[in-house]
This record gives sequence, C-alpha cells and structure tokens, in this order.
Amino acid sequence: MRLKCLIGASLNQKLLASTQRNHLCVRSLIQLCRSEPAQWITFQHLNFLKRQYVTKNIGGLSQRARPKQEPVTSMLDDRDDTVIQIQQIPTIKPQSGVVVPGSEASSLQDEPEAARQAHLEARQWKELRVEYSDLPGVYARLSKIKLTALVVTTAAAGYAMAPVPFDPVTFVLASVGTGLSSCMANSINQYFEVPFDSNMNRTKNRPLVRGQISPLHAVSFALACGIPGVTLLTLAVNPLTGFLGALNIFLYTCCYTPLKRLSITNTWVGSVVGAIPPIMGWTAAMGSLDPGALLLGGFLYSWQFPHFNALSWNLREDYSRGGYRMMSVTHPALCKRVALRHSVGLIGLSTLCPVLDVTTWTFPLISLPINLYISYLAFRFYHHADRQNARKLFFCSLWHLPMLLLLMLTCKKRRPVPEDAVKPVVNPLDLQS
Repeated sequence: MRLKCLIGASLNQKLLASTQRNHLCVRSLIQLCRSEPAQWITFQHLNFLKRQYVTKNIGGLSQRARPKQEPVTSMLDDRDDTVIQIQQIPTIKPQSGVVVPGSEASSLQDEPEAARQAHLEARQWKELRVEYSDLPGVYARLSKIKLTALVVTTAAAGYAMAPVPFDPVTFVLASVGTGLSSCMANSINQYFEVPFDSNMNRTKNRPLVRGQISPLHAVSFALACGIPGVTLLTLAVNPLTGFLGALNIFLYTCCYTPLKRLSITNTWVGSVVGAIPPIMGWTAAMGSLDPGALLLGGFLYSWQFPHFNALSWNLREDYSRGGYRMMSVTHPALCKRVALRHSVGLIGLSTLCPVLDVTTWTFPLISLPINLYISYLAFRFYHHADRQNARKLFFCSLWHLPMLLLLMLTCKKRRPVPEDAVKPVVNPLDLQS
C-alpha cells in the first residue's frame, strides 16, 4: 500500500512539472505572435528555399528552383513632373503617283454622286453570270478536255493494235463512249475537290472554284456524259468494254480522288486508271482480254510515273497548300526512284511486244533510242532533282508516248486471215453464161 502511494506521488510531481513547462512554451508562442511582423521568421529567411515552378520537359514534368525576380522599375515615374515637349511634325504634301492612306476615301467624297455609286458597286461582290455562248468553254475545262483527248488517243491506239480488220463504225463508237466516260470522271473529280482546288494556283481558275456554274449543274453535266457513254460502250460495242468504262469511272472518282489526301498510293491507283483506256480499245475490237491488251496497259502504267512525278516535283508547294499527299511532297527520294525504275521498265516492255506477237522484232530496236533518252533524263532527275531536270523529263514524256505508240503501230504484227474467212469473188459474166 505504501509502495502505491509513493509511485502516485512521483507521477503527480512529474505531471505538474511538465504542465508548467508547456505553459511557458504556450506563453512564449503567444508573445512571439504579438510582436512586430517584421521580426517573424518565415521561409523567406532560409536561403535554400526559393520559389519553385513546374516546367514541361519533353514527356514528363520536372521542377527546378528559380530565384525570385526583382521587380522591374518602370521607365516613366508617375511622380516625375518633367514636362515633355512634343514637336509638331509638318504636314507631308502628297506627290504625284504616290498613294497616301486615306486619300481614297477623301477622293470618293469629292467625286460626284453617280461616279461614287458606280465605284462602290464595282468593288462589291457580284454573282458571276455565264452566257450560253461561254458554256462550251466551261464544259471543256470541267471535263479536262486535254486529258480526255489523251484518254481517247490511247483507247484508239489500243483498238488499232488489235489483230483484227479495222471497223470504222465500232472504232468511232468506242472512241465516243470512252471520251464521254472520261468527261464524267473528270467532272465528278472537280466536284469533290472544290475546297482544295481553291488553295492551289494551278487549279484556282476551274469553273466550280470560280463559281461559273453551280455544283448541281456540274453533276448534271457529268451524268449526261457518263450514262450515255457507258450505255454506248455496253450496247453498241460489247459488255466487257462497258464494264471497263464503268470500272474506270469508279476507280477515278471513288478511289483515286479521296486517296490523294490520304496516302501516296493514289499515284499507283491513278496509273491503273490511265492504263485501262488502251485495254478498252483492244477489247472493243477483240471482245476479250488478251496478253496484248495487258501489255498495252503496262506501257501506259509505266509511262505515267516519270510523267506525273516530274510534273508534281515542280508543283510541290501547290500540292502542299491543297493538302494532297504526293510522293514529291512526302517521299521525295521515293518519287525519284520510281520515276527512274519505270522509265527503264519501258525498255523491257518494248522487248516483250514481239514475244507476245504484238509487234515484230523491229519495234524493240527502233524504240530503243527514245526509251534510252527518257531513261537518261530520269537518271539525271534521280541524281540531281531540280526544277530544270524535272521540266526536261516532263516535256520529254509528252512526245515520248505518241512517238512510242506510232512506232508500235508501224511495226504491228498482222495475223494471217483464215482461208474460211475469205469469200470467193464471183464473176458476173460466169453467171450470165
């Protein structure tokens, strides 16, 4: 019992002593808070603590210490009573031939009322009206008449190269149907690309961009060309040629046109579109797909790469503004390699012509100089791609294709006519006897 009392008394003394010390600490803290604020100890008194800020470094966030900047004193003190003298600038007299800002408005006020109204009306936006006499030119630009003429020419070459007797009626029907199909494809292409063509110097004057005709008018013209064209190829020529015409319209409008803004594969798809017209000419004459038709399509397929890659090289700025993904813009090294590769490939295709009984062996020999020349220009374009070499390659491709087709037609291998197909000639004198 006594032990418990001793332990309790010692604990009570210790608690009283700690309470007194805590009371002194609280009193000292209160006195410190009641003192002057300038005597307070804050984090600013510690040199190693400085203002922190967060910066973004590549992919992550990091912190670094930065000393607090001193306030910048202003150049002009509000308490400065210094009088600033402003020197008056003399009036500048306008000289002849120099336009002073604001002079146009003053000249409009000085003009008579009728002249001022005429000047204001001339500056306002007006709807562009097209006369009926201007429609043929508008339709020609809408259908890309030069490109359509090239398509019809290649289709005519395919028909002429077919080893069958020439039929002028079928030839004209096939040419007209191919031309109408090309007009529809080009018109729909311009209808889809109006907002992009307006950003390019090369295409900003097209009819739909300038508003010469309405989009409904353009689509109506396209349907008025495409439906009769495909119908003519299907019914008047043969169904295979009509199917190829409809397929070409689909590839150009629904595959090549949207791919121009998505991937560089649009160039290969566009080359397939350009390779189909000579195949259509061959099928219009033969009624079937033969190795000779595919060989003619291969010529047009390979020819388009040096032609278009050289053209697009000097139009890279335009295609960039229009948002088109071309090899010359996104893959310039590939653009040069592909042009050289297919230029050399024309030599190999020329060698295959006599192997497939399309031409005689004379054709690879006489076409070798022009094929070597375009390959040489493609090599120069590959080695040193500049505007001059690209222009030379492009202009060479313009005369290379018609020259190649003409040489091919000259060396065409004619198949012997079967004896059953030769009709006996009846002498009228024998009938009388």
